[in-house]
Amino acid sequence: MKTLFSRAIVYGLIILFGLLSALPNLLPDSALAKLPDWYAKNQLTLGLDLRGGSHLLLEVDTNELVRNKNPALHEQIVRDAVEQSLQVVRRRLDETGMVEPMITRQGRDSILVQLPGVSDPQHIRDLLGTTARMTFHWAANNQSPLHTKVIAVNGEAGERYQLEERVAMEGKHISDARLAFNHDTGEPVVNFKLDNEGARRFGDMTKRNVGRVLAIVLDDKVVTAPVIRSAIQGGSGEISGSFTSASANDLALLLRAGALPAPLKVIEERTVGPDLGSDAISMGISTGIVGALLVLAFMVGIYGRWGFIACIGLAINIGLSFGVLSLLGATLTLPGIAGFILSIGMAVDANILINERIREETRRGQPAMAALSGGFQRAYSTILDSNVTSLIAISLLFLFGSGPVRGFAVTMAVGLIISMFTAISFTRLVMEWRVRKLGKQSLIISGIKWLDSISENTIPFLRARFFGLMASAVLSLASVFLFFSPGLDYGIDFSGGTVIEVQAPDTNVAALRKGLADEGKGQVAIQEFGNDGHYLLRLPMPSAEDVANGTSVQAVKSAVTAIAPDAAFPRVEMVGPRVSGDFGDATILAIILAGLGMLGYLWVRFESHFALAATLTLALDLTKTIGFFALAGVEFNLTAVAALLALIGYSVNDKVVVFDRIRENLRLTPDKPLVQLLNESITSTLTRTIFTSVTTFLAILPMAIAGGSAVSSFSLPMLFGIVIGTSSSILIAAPIVMLLGERRMRKGKSQLHVSADPKQREMDLLP
Repeated sequence: MKTLFSRAIVYGLIILFGLLSALPNLLPDSALAKLPDWYAKNQLTLGLDLRGGSHLLLEVDTNELVRNKNPALHEQIVRDAVEQSLQVVRRRLDETGMVEPMITRQGRDSILVQLPGVSDPQHIRDLLGTTARMTFHWAANNQSPLHTKVIAVNGEAGERYQLEERVAMEGKHISDARLAFNHDTGEPVVNFKLDNEGARRFGDMTKRNVGRVLAIVLDDKVVTAPVIRSAIQGGSGEISGSFTSASANDLALLLRAGALPAPLKVIEERTVGPDLGSDAISMGISTGIVGALLVLAFMVGIYGRWGFIACIGLAINIGLSFGVLSLLGATLTLPGIAGFILSIGMAVDANILINERIREETRRGQPAMAALSGGFQRAYSTILDSNVTSLIAISLLFLFGSGPVRGFAVTMAVGLIISMFTAISFTRLVMEWRVRKLGKQSLIISGIKWLDSISENTIPFLRARFFGLMASAVLSLASVFLFFSPGLDYGIDFSGGTVIEVQAPDTNVAALRKGLADEGKGQVAIQEFGNDGHYLLRLPMPSAEDVANGTSVQAVKSAVTAIAPDAAFPRVEMVGPRVSGDFGDATILAIILAGLGMLGYLWVRFESHFALAATLTLALDLTKTIGFFALAGVEFNLTAVAALLALIGYSVNDKVVVFDRIRENLRLTPDKPLVQLLNESITSTLTRTIFTSVTTFLAILPMAIAGGSAVSSFSLPMLFGIVIGTSSSILIAAPIVMLLGERRMRKGKSQLHVSADPKQREMDLLP
């Protein structure tokens, strides 16, 4: 009892700490205000797809910086330019007073900027797209030194200036700049201050060049070119020009933040309105609650009070997951909610494995405590193997995915890891506490009687092995044809282009089409969806320059607003050619590496023919799922990639359970005919296979029904994949193991390497 009590104390403290970590996410602002600041801020951050905002991916154009430089120095030059650009972007956005902008480096030469609450990022585009490199040049005249090189530079009004190429002073010496108004004309100007070195140099150069024109050049354009009437001391000056208050204020901001070392170009833009974000939250919460309730009802209905214990463990699992995600400072996205819902279904898998193993021990006549201990012991390796294979796929999703998809990977990984803890700690602790009260009575865990009766008799599944393999091959071949014709409905993540969601009441498709055609936008495809007055406008792949300046989006918005002045644009997504190409390459690489990762792990944990069987079956499962995308017309986007990699983990997870039982039976009865041993192994795990598939299916079903287009690319393929993955474990993977196993036997090889030493053999028999 001391052991039980001490474990209860330790596990209780861990659970309490985790739940307290999650608590700030549920408290109202009035309660958070009374808590310490460090604790109140321990919350999940909502992604832009949930709270609204804009996402800009900026490329640092370093072509000019590395031109004519030693190739060995290119990487260092690019690295330095990106780091300096990060600092300048951060200063510029801070100067605007924007709340909590998130600025991170992405890839080799890109910067990701996330702007919560910004529904139209055009002004931010302009600020970040301006290099703001300011230099001072003397106008070329007879006072210029001999052999001075002269350059022609345009002014704001189109005039041309002949300037000395030599830079008289760099703009980096400007320490401050502010909007002001000229005392005489009242026009907006920019007053600037120089640092100590700049003040000294500016005073000396103006003293020596009284009467000359000093041009102030911003990004290769003359902003102003005053005549120096006298020496300018004190380190301050004024920039005048054809400014409005807004443009003068922007110039002052740019000068304060400093110049970019290289131009920044927008290569991807995504914007979500706040209303769409709140709808996504409501959808995620409601479908998640319904899915969890369906899973809980199923577990209680099947296993009675023992299922209720699993449900309590699942509730603690949910709370601890939120606590850990809060500690990590994770960002919760819509794909993250989908991953969390999926993890609920998969978390039950460990409890089902344990309960089914305990039931087997009970049927063998084991007393309650022995059945409990044996059930947990035999389930451990299966739980470990199945979760590790899922985590391999999820880790690759994190490495190669973008922000929202990474959110899916993080929530899935945290959910699976915590589910292992709750299953082997809390659930066992409570079950032991209940079993101690039974004394010498048998431990009875209910199930489905008709399914138990089927499982008690070996089902000859492998009689249909040739039919199963043939049918699977035909379906996969048909899926390959569907991949080429009609092909996949690629989202803009892979095809590039622009999608604009429009809410324009009292309009119709014909009016929109005519208005866009009149504005020269006849190539825009218009699709009605959802409620009346809701449309999706699709533009073809934009050029890199078009993505960078966003002119096509602004033109379409203007055309729509001219037709419907009260039109709203809840969502805008624009992906350029470089980004879509990168997504395609990363997707292919992630799927290949996931397959190789599974192959390597199963090769080590089992044998080569088990690993090959799982990998081949996985390839067949994936081709059928790709065929489902093509046949059902489900959009193939980054969320779909998350579904594919989740299916890889889920499908191999399911096969590991069957393989683990095959391995166990091979160690117990290595001389039994292989076909009989495989049939017995599949039959004995049939209940677990069905139950786990049902719980995962139930967890995702509400999201598939009510989640809408936002998550359909994930939920619908997942439902299809669960059915395919479950059936392939029985009808495809096992027959391939049999064919490869018979081939090994003909070569004189054993199915498993089991030690001939009796003591070692006894240890090998333990899971």
